Amino acid sequence: MKKVLFVANIHKHFNAFHLPYINYLKSEGYEVHVAANDPETRIAEADKQYDLPINRNPFSKNNITAVRQLKKIIAKERYSLIHCHTAMGSVVARLAAKKFRKEGWLKVLYTVHGFHFYKGSPKMYWQVYYPMEKYLSKYTDGIITINEEDYALIKNSNFKNGETFKVPGVGINSDKFKGLSFSDAPAIRAKNGYSNDVFLIIYIAEFITRKNHKFILESVAKLQEKISDFKFIFAGRGILKETMEEQAGALGVNSKIDFLGFRKDIGELIIMSDIGVSVSRQEGLPMNVAEEMYAGKPVVASYIRGHSDLVDDGVSGFLYQPGDQEGFVSRIIELYNNKELYSKMSVAASEKATKFALDNCLEEMKTIYKRFL
Repeated sequence: MKKVLFVANIHKHFNAFHLPYINYLKSEGYEVHVAANDPETRIAEADKQYDLPINRNPFSKNNITAVRQLKKIIAKERYSLIHCHTAMGSVVARLAAKKFRKEGWLKVLYTVHGFHFYKGSPKMYWQVYYPMEKYLSKYTDGIITINEEDYALIKNSNFKNGETFKVPGVGINSDKFKGLSFSDAPAIRAKNGYSNDVFLIIYIAEFITRKNHKFILESVAKLQEKISDFKFIFAGRGILKETMEEQAGALGVNSKIDFLGFRKDIGELIIMSDIGVSVSRQEGLPMNVAEEMYAGKPVVASYIRGHSDLVDDGVSGFLYQPGDQEGFVSRIIELYNNKELYSKMSVAASEKATKFALDNCLEEMKTIYKRFL
């Protein structure tokens, strides 16, 4: 039986994004293994799980150890294909696989979930990650991108990988909305303590620096000058959550923001919301935005890679220039005031999001897998 190995920084990545692809390969008769850090997370769908000391820091000596360990695993298991994900997961996988690819019995695919270097990124990211990715491209049979900026960069920068693909992300999990409809919004609001009159603005994001929650906190006062019956709801956890809660209090805007923490009922929260926002500084192709659009919610998002692949400005939502508080606030107000525009954007958002549905993404990946297996 042929074997396929998935590699990433942490096992949680597989649970979040790749179980449908693991299950597909198993249904085709392949034995599927996973390798990553995060040993407390177990992947029940995998036939075998390996724990590697992969570290997000490219200068960590743990990554050298991980390469050595993975070489032994590859030699023992003799995989037909390695599909690697995340920056350092892909570095470890490609370095470990180099010798075996040369022998001719192993292929390597790499899905880029958003390069660390991008338009507007810190210069250091280009100095560290760009040469690393370009060098390792020659040890990669296929690179799979999920947004236009990354795809164009590979095609125009003389990367040495065998083939380059662009797919519509990892796929919207429509199960989040199973059994739900727009008409359920009032009941869901009542269950969560919100009236039907309040304009709910949802932001689903981990509390980390690049998600830029502080931008919203500092925009609330401007929004309050125009409308009063609104509330931001933040769904997510992260190391900056308490800091953001403290800052909301210091700015006097905590009555306008609910910090919900980690939630398993994201589908319900999206259904009960009026619009979505995403103020991130960096994205690959954010599925939270795609899911909100799938549910017919117009999204106001920063004009960055990933957002611009999803949101057609003025059609299915709005894009504002990063850092532009006036632009961000004015777009929210426009959706609040203009019900006709809101309805048109709701329909357009839902139509655009179908492109990123899991079934479509899986079909494209099936075609790619068949080229290398």
